[in-house]
Amino acid sequence: MYTRGFWDWVVYIIERYGEWFIKGAGTTLAIALSGTIIGFFIGLVIGVIRTIPISKNTNKRPVKRFLLGAVNFLLSCYIEIFRGTPMIVQAMVIYYGLAEGFGIDIPNFPAGIIIVSINTGAYMAEIIRGGIQSIDKGQTEAAHAIGMSHAQTMVNVVLPQAIRHVLPATGNEFIINIKDTSVLNVISVTELFFMTKSVKGAIFRTYEVFFVAGVIYLFLTFTITRLLRLLEKKLEGPDGYTIYGSISMPDSQIKIKADV
Repeated sequence: MYTRGFWDWVVYIIERYGEWFIKGAGTTLAIALSGTIIGFFIGLVIGVIRTIPISKNTNKRPVKRFLLGAVNFLLSCYIEIFRGTPMIVQAMVIYYGLAEGFGIDIPNFPAGIIIVSINTGAYMAEIIRGGIQSIDKGQTEAAHAIGMSHAQTMVNVVLPQAIRHVLPATGNEFIINIKDTSVLNVISVTELFFMTKSVKGAIFRTYEVFFVAGVIYLFLTFTITRLLRLLEKKLEGPDGYTIYGSISMPDSQIKIKADV
């Protein structure tokens, strides 16, 4: 009597259920990418709002000071709640809470994107706020000195630099989201982990099935990490560049080799 070995089972699983894994991996990538992008913009808005300076002069625009303080308090609560609780709990509370408490029945896939986006937004808010605060204050003061408002300073001076600084952390959030989408199986989102459990229930082989899933997760994260590093290197610019029309030597070309 022939008994399948480990690799025989792995080959059988890939041949028989490969489409299931591909579908689950596609759903995982779609939710992780959408959630990261939406979460980035949520964090961007919150990060900008939380860096708006509040005047210490109690007689100067008290209504604006009160509103800004209230908004900052609510945003701080949002950040602390979603950074301080597991995503699996957030998924259960949001998905079933909306259905049972408010009669709002959201389809599984959009619900997964909403949950990942809200969770990512809380982390990105602090990442972007840190990126904004890392920019030299002298640049902000110089922008204000020439008459720029806070919004103009952010858009034209601070954010272009801050966003570049936080790109590595944003890429890291994307990698984390690829793995964390596995918790969405509790609300029946058909991502990779959900499909893996389905295959396991069909053939009753736990080790081999989850081995295949682990390889797929590793392939996704490894590939995307390499692509993100290439993007970061591209944004750093070339190793060398040429300055045309130097003030001291206007007709010359000066070749500068950047330190590596």
